Amino acid sequence: MTVGTRTSTDITGLDAADLAGKIARRELSSVEVTSAHLDRIAEIDGELGAFLHVGADAALEAARAADAAIAAGTATSSLTGVPIALKDVFTTVDAPTTCGSKMLEGWVSPYDATLTRKLREAGLPILGKTNMDEFAMGSSTENSAYQVTRNPWDVTRIPGGSGGGSAAALASYQAPLAIGTDTGGSIRQPAAVTATVGVKPTYGTVSRFGLVACASSLDQGGPCGRTVLDTALLHEVIAGFDPRDSTSINAAVPDVVGAARAGASGDLRGVRIGVVKQLQGEGYQPGVLASFEQACETLRGLGATIVEVDCPHFEYALGAYYLILPSEVSSNLARFDAMRYGLRVGDDGSRSADEVMALSREAGFGPEVKRRIMIGTYALSSGYYDAYYGQAQKVRTLIARDFDAAFANVDVLISPTTPQPAFKLGEKVDDPLSMYLFDLCTLPVNLAGNAAMSVPSGLDGAGLPIGLQIMAPQLADDRLYRVGAAYEAARGPIDG
Repeated sequence: MTVGTRTSTDITGLDAADLAGKIARRELSSVEVTSAHLDRIAEIDGELGAFLHVGADAALEAARAADAAIAAGTATSSLTGVPIALKDVFTTVDAPTTCGSKMLEGWVSPYDATLTRKLREAGLPILGKTNMDEFAMGSSTENSAYQVTRNPWDVTRIPGGSGGGSAAALASYQAPLAIGTDTGGSIRQPAAVTATVGVKPTYGTVSRFGLVACASSLDQGGPCGRTVLDTALLHEVIAGFDPRDSTSINAAVPDVVGAARAGASGDLRGVRIGVVKQLQGEGYQPGVLASFEQACETLRGLGATIVEVDCPHFEYALGAYYLILPSEVSSNLARFDAMRYGLRVGDDGSRSADEVMALSREAGFGPEVKRRIMIGTYALSSGYYDAYYGQAQKVRTLIARDFDAAFANVDVLISPTTPQPAFKLGEKVDDPLSMYLFDLCTLPVNLAGNAAMSVPSGLDGAGLPIGLQIMAPQLADDRLYRVGAAYEAARGPIDG
């Protein structure tokens, strides 16, 4: 890696599960672990730009509370005392929530998101809020209004988006765990290009209360880690029904931790895995395809049966997604009107409310956000709704049916996570369509509401990480962890 590789003797080089065990046995204190990661952030984040806000005092206070709970025998989770990085799209009462936008610069929420509250109740000190594309719109974390985040594997390249800050924090050992959100791949795609693990849970199984909305029918918070087991342990903490979220599913959380532990044994006999025909071939970098073929062979070697699966409507996912998402964006972002909270420009008494609103939105939103608002407003306008948004929703239904048909014959589906490894900073900034194509493999899962994981599958010829995507039916998230852990154990370490 370009930015400081850790060793197993460093506190920050330990996986979250190892840290949790040492903290629980009182071989390390949460204060020691949290301080080590805060020191790491101070040492290297000036070069990487993973964090927008670091809450050292609050993190250390939470660490002291975690140590006290462990000493008293009242720890509330298996991860008590392990620090975490939080994407700056979840509300927090003790730190700004900006969503990477000037529109919310300095804004502190009066309430915690449900996910934030669950982290606090489980005893995980929050190190800080991570950088992101503005309002989660982008595939490179270059659309943040505040700073560019760099990939720890090569600081001239992107760390993925929109959750590049969380992925970069993990890959550079600034945090052992992180939280991201996935609207069209914003957990999985950064995981793929930074050699970390990211999971998009089944839609509705992790509360969206306090998650600032981009596209409400697509957004899903999820866990990020450096190993499949770490990610499963975090998934267990954050998942569950929330009556304050109208999209929350009142269903039992699958045993993802048990599945990860079972999968690590490396036995996939009886598991049927489908290779999606539409998510490979032309447009995919040769190194990505070679890594994917090797992953298929590895899974066969573990006893899995590999078959090709035809999902014919996946080829329309990009078009459907970029009509549905902007339409929901145009509705959700209408609340940022300079009248109640957030940025206000031109309010000198000489202008009408409409003029102040227009000036504030012009100054507060970046180019990509404006682009999507305009596309969405057009798609929802009178005379065009049925032709664009309505048709896109029909395609969405067809994509969900493709998944259902596939899962009638296989347990999980696999594909590359991205068509290529991380591209250079600035390479696609002026080419939005090329940027959108980077999410080609991840979009169908969000449209259908299914679960998916990206797990590292190796490096290309230039030493850049490549990800393997595993997809599972709704409420079968445990299948991701079984297959992912088995593959991870067989693949072995990825050396950078």
